Amino acid sequence: MSQHITPVSSLPEGADDLVSYTTPAGPEHYKKDGQLKKKFYENELARLQEELVKLQYWVAQQELRVAIIFEGRGTAGKGGVIKRITERTSARSVRVAALPKPTERETTQWYFQRYVSHLPAAGEIVLFDRSWYNRSNVEWVMGFCTEDEHQEFLRSCPEFERMLVRSGITLLKYWFSVSYEEQRKRFESRNREPLKRWKLSDMDLEEHRQYVRYSMAKDMTFQYTDIKQAPWYVVPSDDKRRARLNTISHILSQVDYADVTPEPVAIPVMEDIPYMRPPFQEQTFVDQIY
Repeated sequence: MSQHITPVSSLPEGADDLVSYTTPAGPEHYKKDGQLKKKFYENELARLQEELVKLQYWVAQQELRVAIIFEGRGTAGKGGVIKRITERTSARSVRVAALPKPTERETTQWYFQRYVSHLPAAGEIVLFDRSWYNRSNVEWVMGFCTEDEHQEFLRSCPEFERMLVRSGITLLKYWFSVSYEEQRKRFESRNREPLKRWKLSDMDLEEHRQYVRYSMAKDMTFQYTDIKQAPWYVVPSDDKRRARLNTISHILSQVDYADVTPEPVAIPVMEDIPYMRPPFQEQTFVDQIY
């Protein structure tokens, strides 16, 4: 696995050397079925999450704008990757945009309009848990848009994304690819567990039934929107652990960043001022059951 390196001389004065984050997995890190071992996965995830924090500081310092799109079928692992990215980062600078069904008013707007307000400002990373690509995937497969609307999206989307890139936004697009057999296993797992059954919606069941049509939608989407300025990156996701590590590692490789983590600060002592607090007994406390 190679690193994306930029000469240190091109970094702002005072920045440390570019960080090193890649640790290739060896044969000893895999189980007999090819799945990544849990211990190696957890160690790598913790290390990559530290790098994401460094990236967050760098993006804030350099006032960069980063938009990351996560697309794919249901159960493909998009949410799991997003959760691991945001576990250690600040919600103020790394935020998730997961838009609900459009309102009646939004359905009358220019299609991309409601997504524009969620694009990153300076110093922000925005993770789109599904995106404007709903039109060429979910909406087209389920018949929620007309054929004319679908064709217009395929024509205008590349131009829209080129505008974003020209404006200075770093746009990354990831497609999580899960096989029919693995998707079925995950749906069956959800169905068996009452606490996970809420994840199994009528839309999910219909999507599974129309697996081939979703493949058609994905292939057509790539045909029109896999552009040089904003290419699609495919993430094989039958192994969730490998998918998470590979995605985070790839994100880190797409932004030349340095470790600008702030130095430890002096923690101030409490200012001693004359004040008498009211009795604690007058407050209502939560029952101490545990």
